[in-house]
Amino acid sequence: MPDLFEPPRYIAIEGPIRVGKSTLAGILAERMGARLLREPEENRHLNAFYAGQPGAAFRAQMYFLQSRYQQLAPWGPGRPRDPLVSDYLFEKDKIFACLNLSDDELEVYNPYYEMFHGQIPVPDLVIYLQAGVPVLRERLARRRMPAERELSPEYLAEVVRAYDHFFAHYAQSDLLVIDTSEIDFVERNEDLRELLHRLSEPIKGTQYFLPLGRD
Repeated sequence: MPDLFEPPRYIAIEGPIRVGKSTLAGILAERMGARLLREPEENRHLNAFYAGQPGAAFRAQMYFLQSRYQQLAPWGPGRPRDPLVSDYLFEKDKIFACLNLSDDELEVYNPYYEMFHGQIPVPDLVIYLQAGVPVLRERLARRRMPAERELSPEYLAEVVRAYDHFFAHYAQSDLLVIDTSEIDFVERNEDLRELLHRLSEPIKGTQYFLPLGRD
C-alpha cells in the first residue's frame, strides 16, 4: 500500500534580498494556520557595514548568527510539532559570512556556526526564490530604504551567485525552486493558487515551479 502524503510541517523560504520571502511566508503561514517566524532585522551594526567601516562586517555577522540561533533554537533539532513557516534558512548566515568575512574572521566564526547549526530544526521543505540582479535592483529602488540603496550591482550579483551555488548543492531538505522574475503571488491570484496546489502534492528532491501558461 503506498504511503499517504503528509504535507510539510516546517517550510523555510530563502533567496536574495527583496525577492519576496517575507510576503510569501506570510501568505503560506496564514493559509496553513502555521506559526510564522520572520528573520530578525534589527542589527545595530548594519549601517556601519553598509558604510564599509573596518570590522563592521564581522560584528554584523556575529550579531545575526546569534539572533537567528536564538529564534530557531526553541524549536529544537527535531521536527516541530506545530506547523511552522520561516522567511529564512539558518544556513543563509554562512552564505553571507563567506561573502563578507576575511579568512581570519571566518576562522573565529566557523566554530560558532557549526555549534549552533546542530541545535536547530531542519525544514521538511525549502522554497528557494530566485530573481536576476535587474529585478532585485528595481525592487530595492521601490522600497526606498537608504541603507539598501548603498548595495552595489556587483555585490548583488555576488549574492545571487552565492545563493545559486549553495542551492545547486543543497540536499538537507526537499527543495522547490521558483524564479520570481515573472511571478507575482500578491498581484496575480492565479500564480498563488497554482503554488498552493503544487504544495498540496509531494515534492521530492529538487523540483522547479512554473505556473501554467508561462514559457
